[in-house]
Amino acid sequence: MARAVMGAGSALLMPATLSVIVQSTPEEKRTRAIAIWSSSSGLGVAVGPVVGGALLSHFWWGSVFLVNVPIVALCLAGVVAVVPELKGPRRRVLDLPGLALSVLGLGGVVLGIIELGSGQTWYGPYVLLPLLLGCALLALFVAGQRRSPAPSLDLRLFRQPGFTAGSVVLLIAFMALAGHLFYAAFYLQGPRGLSPADAGTVMIAAAIGIVLGSQASPALSRLLSARWTVAAGVLATAATYVGYLWFDGRTPILTVAALLWVQGFGMGLVGTPVTAVMMSGVPPHLAGAGSAVNSVTRQVGGTLGVAMTGSILSGVYRERMADAELPGGARGLTPDAEEQARTSAEAARSLAGSLRLPELAAAADRAFLDAMYAATFWTAVLALVGFAVGVVGLRTRNVSTGSDGGRKGSGDDDGTGNGPVGLRDRGEPGDRAGHGPPLRGGGGPGHGDVPR
Repeated sequence: MARAVMGAGSALLMPATLSVIVQSTPEEKRTRAIAIWSSSSGLGVAVGPVVGGALLSHFWWGSVFLVNVPIVALCLAGVVAVVPELKGPRRRVLDLPGLALSVLGLGGVVLGIIELGSGQTWYGPYVLLPLLLGCALLALFVAGQRRSPAPSLDLRLFRQPGFTAGSVVLLIAFMALAGHLFYAAFYLQGPRGLSPADAGTVMIAAAIGIVLGSQASPALSRLLSARWTVAAGVLATAATYVGYLWFDGRTPILTVAALLWVQGFGMGLVGTPVTAVMMSGVPPHLAGAGSAVNSVTRQVGGTLGVAMTGSILSGVYRERMADAELPGGARGLTPDAEEQARTSAEAARSLAGSLRLPELAAAADRAFLDAMYAATFWTAVLALVGFAVGVVGLRTRNVSTGSDGGRKGSGDDDGTGNGPVGLRDRGEPGDRAGHGPPLRGGGGPGHGDVPR
């Protein structure tokens, strides 16, 4: 229950912070502000595991939770002192049925993917039933959002081509990143034999790359456009995923760290311009909804990515170990222990250590590496799909920028591919920002419109 409350609080935090940035920052400084916002996430990724490992090494395990108390107190003081109070034009009712449908639907899809990796056939009830039920619930969720007067997901946002393409790119990029980091951690602690603390230290390279890439992305977007900056970032991450096809138990740690840094830098190049593209076409009264979609897309992508790569890892590992002749069978490896070794590389290594069977650990490492190669192949393919979506969907017009990053030329584009800034704010009768249908029913507020 405590973890659920913590997750709900985190889910409220990210959209709210992005919404405050979008609404309170002048347009000419917004991209830089979003870059700083993205960098803070990378910094948290770097600091969290290292601090947690240090606390666990020297203090009681509960210290990893208690350390957050002064941090939260400091954040609350900062919110009261600095963050402006930005109220919406009207209060919105919490869409509880929509939230329930989305959570249950996504949970069903994830459960089906996980069960597929546990050895179940794709057409069996443990895989097919949750997948079909999850997809049906998500379809009901979308249909309900179209009719709801206060939707939790405002579908009108996806009428902006840049918003839709940006959402897809973010979803795919975070699917690939989260999935890759999932098996990279097992690789470092398995075939490479690092401790959890040492593995966390190596992973800092990715977080540093995210911070630096986020800071470099605004300047690169002015030079190349948001479209090609995002494409370059996704392509860089895809290249690092491909690099894992040549990794083995003797790959130098410096090589691993270098690829993690490139991977993080590429993700930093993606996050800021994609977020700027998405939010540039969102009118002020829908800034909160746009921010929520941006945040949810990242989280859903991460969840699906871990489920996908975890399923591939588990399935291929089981397949490789199914017919393998495990060493030490005559030296007391019980049937239950043998089954554990054939289904989990971590269990196999633990048994190998306790029973002094290095051959068993070697067999598990070989099977894991084959599984990792399969997972990283499909992760790279997924990233290349994101590259294609970014190139095709994040189109920009020819706009030159001055030294201050301001627009020059025709004045028809904001530099992010979402169309004219001026026209975006003029709107049509009954629609404050030209974003969505006019007011319905003779002047009454329609689907999320702002009453005059």
